[in-house]
Amino acid sequence: MPFSLFFCIKIVTEYRRMVVYRLGRVPNRRPKGPGVVFLLPCIDDYRIVDLRTMSYDVPSQEMLTRDSVTVSVDAAVYYRTHDPVASISAITDAHYSTKQLAQTTLRNLVGTRTLTEMMADREGIAIQAKFILDTATHLWGITVERVEIKDIRLPTELCRSMAAEAEAVRESDAKYVCAQGELNASMALKAAADELSESEGAVQLRVLQSLTKISAVDNHTVILPIPVDLIRAVMKKVRPHFFANK
Repeated sequence: MPFSLFFCIKIVTEYRRMVVYRLGRVPNRRPKGPGVVFLLPCIDDYRIVDLRTMSYDVPSQEMLTRDSVTVSVDAAVYYRTHDPVASISAITDAHYSTKQLAQTTLRNLVGTRTLTEMMADREGIAIQAKFILDTATHLWGITVERVEIKDIRLPTELCRSMAAEAEAVRESDAKYVCAQGELNASMALKAAADELSESEGAVQLRVLQSLTKISAVDNHTVILPIPVDLIRAVMKKVRPHFFANK
């Protein structure tokens, strides 16, 4: 009984620490726990600090990028307390201050990047935000473990214009491929024509191949191949008489 009049007993769990103020000061600047902690009535005051990692969803807010595009960014911050004494003695509310700093830091980082840079380098933004937050909150006894960019939402009008632009680019690429194919085909045909023009036998062979293909089709067309030389000889004989009659 006399022992209980001079001491109060508190049990601190493994993931918590107790910061004891004795006559307004923290003995040895060290927290108590885990385990059993003895307190002096009317002399000691204490605060319990949780050491577990906490997550905070940064509220979605509209931000302006460097190229004057309004975007909404959703992010999450994971942090924990590494110095219980500093988290209470160095700042009024370490958790609230960390959350507010996360919002302003994210807004400032978005303002230094264009929309294209943001969409292409989310991880880079998260790493830089984590570094800035961890540097600022270290004196408060807070360690920022990571920052995650969950979503970047664009205005509806901008999404439509980007989709139309992407469709136009795809159509342009398709037309270019078709034009390139036609150019290659025409060059190949020209080369073949030049090759055939150098040999009359090749021309005749090509004519016979064409006739073979035509005859394979079920039709009633009759084609009589006439040598070109014969046509030229006939034209030479007929042309003088034709002009004389006129």
